Amino acid sequence: MVTDFSEYFDGKVEAYPYEETHDLRTGPDLNQALLPLLPFVGVWRGKGHGSYPSVPEFHYGQEIRVSHDGRPFLFYESRTWLIDATGKPVRPAAREAGFFRPVADKPDEVELLLTHPTGILELYVGRVKGVQMELVTDAVVRTPTAKEVTAGHRLYGIVDRDLAYVAEMAAEGHPLQSHLSAKLERVGG
Repeated sequence: MVTDFSEYFDGKVEAYPYEETHDLRTGPDLNQALLPLLPFVGVWRGKGHGSYPSVPEFHYGQEIRVSHDGRPFLFYESRTWLIDATGKPVRPAAREAGFFRPVADKPDEVELLLTHPTGILELYVGRVKGVQMELVTDAVVRTPTAKEVTAGHRLYGIVDRDLAYVAEMAAEGHPLQSHLSAKLERVGG
């Protein structure tokens, strides 16, 4: 077993040398396998609404960033914050990050791997049809301290140049049902 790592870590490393972009006009070319997902690349921001039997109804702001570095996957990051009736931020809310992956030799099929800081990992599978993408969970994994989430269903679409989505969730003994919906305006890309 190696105990002296000094020869491996001697010297400085420059900043990450490869460009990542959410703007298709700059940076690396989009990998051809991602063409069905092209409409979703960008930075999106707007408002949403949430409800579930175990939580009071709420409104939130959200920013989603979908970017690429030329390889055959998209990086996905979502940040949300609760807002009051006037739209004023109240506190940070849910975050999630992951990757959209096209299925080889099946251009209309896609996978979404998502991780949440609350201890939940979700694997979605689905289809892209034009400017619409529908995904259902194939697997949900959680840490022992995470809430019980057993399934999810998401529908994304480009509607009047905005990104709109609805998300359903099965959790805490409740069946799959409406949880989130939002309409986000493209602010980058």
